[in-house]
Amino acid sequence: MTSVPGTPIIQTFGLSKRYRKTTAVDEISFRVEPGQVFGFLGPNGAGKTTTIGLLLGIITPTGGRFELFGGGSASDLHAARRRIGATLETPNFYPYLSGRDNLRIVANVKRRDAAEIERVLDLVGLGRRAKHKFKAYSLGMKQRLALAATMLGDPELIILDEPANGLDPEGMREIREIIRGLGERGKTIFLSSHLLSEVERTCTHVAIIQNGRIIRQDSVADVTSHGVAGLRSADLEALAAAVGEYPAALWSDRRGDRVVAELDDGDLAALNAWLGARGIHLSHMALEARSLEDVFMEATGAAEGVSAEVGPGDAGSGSHQLGEVR
Repeated sequence: MTSVPGTPIIQTFGLSKRYRKTTAVDEISFRVEPGQVFGFLGPNGAGKTTTIGLLLGIITPTGGRFELFGGGSASDLHAARRRIGATLETPNFYPYLSGRDNLRIVANVKRRDAAEIERVLDLVGLGRRAKHKFKAYSLGMKQRLALAATMLGDPELIILDEPANGLDPEGMREIREIIRGLGERGKTIFLSSHLLSEVERTCTHVAIIQNGRIIRQDSVADVTSHGVAGLRSADLEALAAAVGEYPAALWSDRRGDRVVAELDDGDLAALNAWLGARGIHLSHMALEARSLEDVFMEATGAAEGVSAEVGPGDAGSGSHQLGEVR
């Protein structure tokens, strides 16, 4: 199966998975275009890992459908998965074998030669440690070896489930640079992660999933730059009430000495005129930058089970974790 130029690499149409009384994935529709580094975010129980299982054929959908490389039939999907490299959260290697010997096993399954093994070892920076046993590797090295195994065969689509989970800042940086390098080489990457700042620094596009449903998706640049106004006036209570009634305000909130609001048109002048007509005069008005974490918390509404905390080794790194996201 060959792809038609411009065809999405992944496209889902109302894809669902139900387990008796539980709906893990609820009619989700999204698309991943060629060359995108696509981040998939969500709180606990959101349906991230189930979605990956559906795409890889590990889990059978109960509703909807999906296409890989433009094909959706059983034979198309079987052929498409030969063009995919995937690594799940926990690398599965033989502890008493070296990194190189572990890759030889994977290479035999994929029918790749020794030169290919050396290429991927160098790509992830493990060429000098290839003779060392896997059990002696640090967590970051184990994750890099998993990426090396994923890249055997030069796949067009790379699916990564929590590739930087549990790593210290240096390990995260190493994984980030590898993923960026793959993106620069034109690979399409579908990245599931709960490390919001890493997704913001690594991915080009993002989808946020909650309770099995996609609630926000766009490019990272558009998601984080959408108009959020910071406002101040002498009477904050009146300001907050008025902004809450403004037709173009998607949401508003009083935060400390200001009111913030997301505008669907980003038009500050129109908002200022609208408030002025109601006798509210501003002492401050400006668009405010948002992080992906801000967007995530706004989109999910700080739902039950979501908590932002600095993970081990992340103090001062700005990487926030939101628990084990599935």
